Amino acid sequence: MDSELKEEIPVHEEFILCGGAETQVLKCGPWTDLFHDQSVKRPKLLIFIIPGNPGFSAFYVPFAKALYSLTNRRFPVWTISHAGHALAPKDKKILTTSEDSNAQEIKDIYGLNGQIEHKLAFLRTHVPKDMKLVLIGHSIGSYFTLQMLKRVPELPVIRAFLLFPTIERMSESPNGRIATPLLCWFRYVLYVTGYLLLKPCPETIKSLLIRRGLQVMNLENEFSPLNILEPFCLANAAYLGGQEMMEVVKRDDETIKEHLCKLTFYYGTIDPWCPKEYYEDIKKDFPEGDIRLCEKNIPHAFITHFNQEMADMIADSLKDDLSKM
Repeated sequence: MDSELKEEIPVHEEFILCGGAETQVLKCGPWTDLFHDQSVKRPKLLIFIIPGNPGFSAFYVPFAKALYSLTNRRFPVWTISHAGHALAPKDKKILTTSEDSNAQEIKDIYGLNGQIEHKLAFLRTHVPKDMKLVLIGHSIGSYFTLQMLKRVPELPVIRAFLLFPTIERMSESPNGRIATPLLCWFRYVLYVTGYLLLKPCPETIKSLLIRRGLQVMNLENEFSPLNILEPFCLANAAYLGGQEMMEVVKRDDETIKEHLCKLTFYYGTIDPWCPKEYYEDIKKDFPEGDIRLCEKNIPHAFITHFNQEMADMIADSLKDDLSKM
């Protein structure tokens, strides 16, 4: 019954130009244009998901659907891709707004700073200023979320969930020690290898490989993320990853302190990107904060098998806030 319910949930796919970069936005619910909707039925709140790296928004569709159902289908749940991590199919129109057309292109948009500005640019041009926001950042998306709050503290964010948050000491984590030399020192070898292997590969073969991979990872393929094997997108993901290793070092305690009342941190017990000691450190420094340790052995990449569990946790945490909307 539950799976049938999720299948009925409308998900609208758009490709837009945001900050000069093609961007995929997946919109869960019947609302596709909040900016120009002046009707009384327009929702008062948007749940906005910022993915990890690679920032393939299609991976988060089951999670978004589960969350949309659990919040009684009252609020839109949108997921945005990272800049440069999604390319529109040849037959897909790329939408633009007058605001974005007149805006300056974001410098180094595929890098760490550019990705933060990319998300802020989207909110400026596609979401009304008075619309309340619930931000959900996963992995490096948690870092982006904190930086968005820091740069634009007037954002009407009522809650922000930082899931398996890579917000500090990334290169020192177990996975970071492996990824740092690959992403920072051998990046160009990865680029060349990717282009040589994947560029000549026929689309039918890529689609077959992706479908098989999605089945193994237990991911729905309602919006087939062909970009997984697109050299341009993989190169941008590696470029962003390299900057993460070099720049995500010190936890931003000042921003955390300023926004602590609206933040929920969710750490894993088996997470090689942000090990348990990172949870213990932040819990010690902010004992009054809503800082949780997973008790269900959910992995860092929760979108493979644990969408429902994570959606349950967030929906339960939001009950009081949403009851006032």
